[in-house]
Amino acid sequence: MDKQSNYKKLFEEFNKLTIMIIGDVMVDSYLWGKVERISPEAPIPIVALRKRENRMGGAANVAMNIKSMGAKPILCSVIGEDDKGVNFLDLLKKEKIATYGIIKSPQRITTTKFRIFGNSTQMLRVDEEEEDDLSENDRANLLANIDRILSKEKIDGIIFQDYNKGVINPILIKEVIDRTTTLKIPVAVDPKKKNFYDFVGVTLFKPNLKELKEGMKIEFDHSDRDMMISAAQTLREKLNCQYILTTLSELGIMISMKDNLEEKNIFIPAHVRSISDVSGAGDTVIGVAALCLAQKCSPYEIAYISNLAGGLVCEEVGVVPVNKDKLLKEVLALL
Repeated sequence: MDKQSNYKKLFEEFNKLTIMIIGDVMVDSYLWGKVERISPEAPIPIVALRKRENRMGGAANVAMNIKSMGAKPILCSVIGEDDKGVNFLDLLKKEKIATYGIIKSPQRITTTKFRIFGNSTQMLRVDEEEEDDLSENDRANLLANIDRILSKEKIDGIIFQDYNKGVINPILIKEVIDRTTTLKIPVAVDPKKKNFYDFVGVTLFKPNLKELKEGMKIEFDHSDRDMMISAAQTLREKLNCQYILTTLSELGIMISMKDNLEEKNIFIPAHVRSISDVSGAGDTVIGVAALCLAQKCSPYEIAYISNLAGGLVCEEVGVVPVNKDKLLKEVLALL
C-alpha cells in the first residue's frame, strides 16, 4: 500500500476511536462589532456591537477537534452551578458531545473568556475565572466519574488538557495514570507551568517552546537546536515518558524520543501560511497527536500530521476545530 492510501486509511480509522479528555473547560464568548469612533470618555475605541457568539474553549476545544476528526470525545471536567455552566452544557448538547463526564459544583464558577472584536480585530479580552484547585469532594466526584466511564467504555486514549484553572492537580494525575498504566491506554498531555513535573509515566508530553524553557528553567535562543534537543531529552527522562512533542510556532515542531537506546529528534518545519489567529492551535495539535498515538503511528507521522493541523486552524479567526477533509488533503499534497 502506498503512502497516500496509508494516510487515507489512517484518517478513516480515526472514526473508530474514543478519546477521554480531562481538564479545564471554559466558555469562549465573542462580541463582534464595528469601530467608527473614539470614546469621548477616554482614548479608547467604541465597539458598536453587531453579534454575540459562545463557543466551547479549553479542554472542550480539544473535544471539538477530536469530534471534527471523526472520533468520539468524552469530556471530563468540573463546571459551576451558574448560568455560564448551563450555557456550556447547552453547547455540548448542540454539538452532540456527551455531557455525562461533566460534574457541576456549587463551589466553582464556570470559566468564561470574553473576546471583543472591532472591525475583525481583537481589541480586548476579559476573563471571569478562578484558579484554586478543586476541593477534595469535587476531585473525588470527578475521579469516580472517570472510573465509571473507564469501566463501561473502551477508551483508546486519554488527554490531559491543563489550563491551570484547578481541575488538574497532582493527586488526580497520579490516580488517572495508575489506571491507564494498568489498562494500557496511551496518555497525551498539554501542560501548563503549575503541574509541569507531575505527569510522570505518560506517553506523550507536548509543551510549546516557552513552556519548555520555563519548565526546565533555562533560557536559549529559539534557533539553538542543540539546547532545544538537550532540554527535551532531559525532560523526557525526568517524566519517564515516550515522546516530548515541542511546538515551535513559526519554526514548526520537534519530537524527541529514545529508539533502541539511542536518542532521536525529528524536526518538521512549519508550512507557510496566512496566519489570522493562533488561539486554540495547541488544542488542535494535542488532539490530533493523541489520535495518532492511539493508532500507533510513527513519531514522524504524529509530528507531521499534528503540525499541519495546528497550522490550519491558525488561518481562521477565533478558536475553531480543524477541518478533517482539509487536513487530509494537505497531508496528501505535501507527501
